[in-house]
Amino acid sequence: MKVKLLTTISLLTYQFSISQTEKLLHGKVLSNNYPLKKVEVINKTAKTSTTTDYMGDFSILVREKDSLLFFAQDYYFTRLKISRENIDKSNITVNMVIKAEELNEVVITNMKLTPFKISQQDMDATKFAKDAGSLQKYTGVYDGTIPNGMDFGRMGKGVFNLFKNDKKEELKKKTEETVFRKLVAASIPSTFFTRDLKLPPEEVELFLDFCDADPRSKNLFENNNVLSTMDFLYAKNEMFKKLK
Repeated sequence: MKVKLLTTISLLTYQFSISQTEKLLHGKVLSNNYPLKKVEVINKTAKTSTTTDYMGDFSILVREKDSLLFFAQDYYFTRLKISRENIDKSNITVNMVIKAEELNEVVITNMKLTPFKISQQDMDATKFAKDAGSLQKYTGVYDGTIPNGMDFGRMGKGVFNLFKNDKKEELKKKTEETVFRKLVAASIPSTFFTRDLKLPPEEVELFLDFCDADPRSKNLFENNNVLSTMDFLYAKNEMFKKLK
C-alpha cells in the first residue's frame, strides 16, 4: 500500500514539475497561406518577446496557460493561450487577418486652375479711380457711395493671412498631440484598456490624455516597441488609479 502511495505521489510530482518547466515552442505565422515576416510575438505572461523570420517561423519559451500576443503592421492582433496540447505538439500555426485599407487622402490630378491675383498697386489704382469719379467729392452731389469707407480688400487679405498663420500653428500642435494616440491605435488593441487595465470604457479617453501629457510618451514613438508601450501603459494606469 505504501509503495503504491509513494508511486502515485512521485508521478503527480513529476507531472507538476513538467507542467511548470518552460518549453521551447516553435510556430509559423501566416495570412491567407502566405508567411508573415517581422511579426512581433510576445509572451505576455513571461514578459519575453521575439520576431518571425522571413519564412514566418518563430521560437519562444512558454509554459502552459501562458498568453501569447502577435502584432504586425496592417494586421489585427492575435491572442493565443498556450494549452498542454500546444506544448506536446511543440509546433503551432497562427493565422492573422489583414486590416481593411483606410483612405487617408484623395489626390485630384489633371485639374488646372488659373489663380486670380491682385496686387496692392492694382487695389490702390482702383481706389484712386473710384475717388476721381466720385460726384460728391467734386460736385457735392451724393452718388450713393460711402466716402472714406473701409478698404475691405486690404482688410480681407490681412484677416486671411491671420487665420492662415493660426491654422498652421493649430495643425502643428494637433499633429504633435496625436502622435502618441496614433501609436496606441496602431499597436494596442482597444480591449486592452478594459480587459487588462480594468478601465471603465468611459474613462479610456481621459486615461489616454493623462498618458499623452507625460513627456515620455513622445519617446515611445521613436522606439516603436509594443512591449515598451504596454509597460508604459501599465505604469501610468497605477498612477491614474491613485489620482481618482
